[in-house]
Amino acid sequence: MNEATTCYGMFVNFTSLNHSNNGDNYNSIFGDKVKKDKDDDKIYRRLDSCLVIPPPKGKKPKAIIKFLGGAFIGAVPEVTYSYLLGLLANEGYLIISVPYNVTFDHSKAATEVYDKFHLCLDSILTSGLPNDDVSSAQLVDLPLYSVGHSNGALLQVLSGSYFSERIPKANAIISYNNRPATEAVPYFEQLGPLVSQLMPVVEASPVSSMAKGAADAWRVFLDTAESMAPDYDPEARVSLNKFVDQLPSVFNQVAQGISEFKPTPSENRECCKNSYNIRKTLLVKFNSDAIDETDLLEETLRPRVEAIGGTLDKISLNGNHITPCIQEPKLQVGDVYTPADAIAQVLKTLSLNETKVLATTISDWFSSIDE
Repeated sequence: MNEATTCYGMFVNFTSLNHSNNGDNYNSIFGDKVKKDKDDDKIYRRLDSCLVIPPPKGKKPKAIIKFLGGAFIGAVPEVTYSYLLGLLANEGYLIISVPYNVTFDHSKAATEVYDKFHLCLDSILTSGLPNDDVSSAQLVDLPLYSVGHSNGALLQVLSGSYFSERIPKANAIISYNNRPATEAVPYFEQLGPLVSQLMPVVEASPVSSMAKGAADAWRVFLDTAESMAPDYDPEARVSLNKFVDQLPSVFNQVAQGISEFKPTPSENRECCKNSYNIRKTLLVKFNSDAIDETDLLEETLRPRVEAIGGTLDKISLNGNHITPCIQEPKLQVGDVYTPADAIAQVLKTLSLNETKVLATTISDWFSSIDE
């Protein structure tokens, strides 16, 4: 299972998310019903093209984390990674999550993410976050760390290889994946020619294109929801638009005959082997993740990290590829607590515990660096 296969389910449950964190400081990002003017109830702020998640008010930030999520779902981290990011923020980290769209050009994506992040970071270091009682003076000397999951992990590693200035002090790389397009997207080789043949017909049809049609359908739905629901959260529209806006671009790239990521996986490995500049790296893998390539990344990076006087740690945790994306849905239990309710509660608790262990592992490792 990869990120794309989980997107639909996440968005179906989008409006019912309830991240109570079992009594932690942060409750739901959106709550059961978020009012239009209740910006203070959200744990994040939109700044430029990024999402900024400060620690709870009254808690002094101890470091800044640059966060990148996986393919497709990385465009809406406030939906797909909110539970994990809330846990890290509770530990005192100020998180800057950089949404990005799916592309076959990983080098371009890594560079764009780097630029977007530093534009946002510079703004925060200059002005602070007045609405969250965080001054620029509290931030200027904080260490910078980065966390990436799946495709976001790849982009973090590439950024650490492309750039030597203004880079994180340490990387936490989760469920690293650098597979070729034919493995990342099943039947990709057959899909490209088929799409190319269909495009002239589809574009000439009244529906325009399948991708545009899907995106337009979402927007019609959102327009209707907004007009009928006075408490409709406009942030939900922003998030959903970011998700569906990726579809036409990906569809067009396939139609143009693009058959592999750029650079290729082997070129990425060679680049990281020779140019990786992050001196401290934590590699995190899960025991039930069929598409994880953490072990291969370790073989690639360890000689380079040791050559620059750094350290590379690796840990295996219970979980799977989407453990970082686990949310805390509100279970609707009936008047009678049934065996099905009990099973659902146990499964939910197990999944949330795995995400909590992940957050604690990352936080503890970052803290150990400064000891």
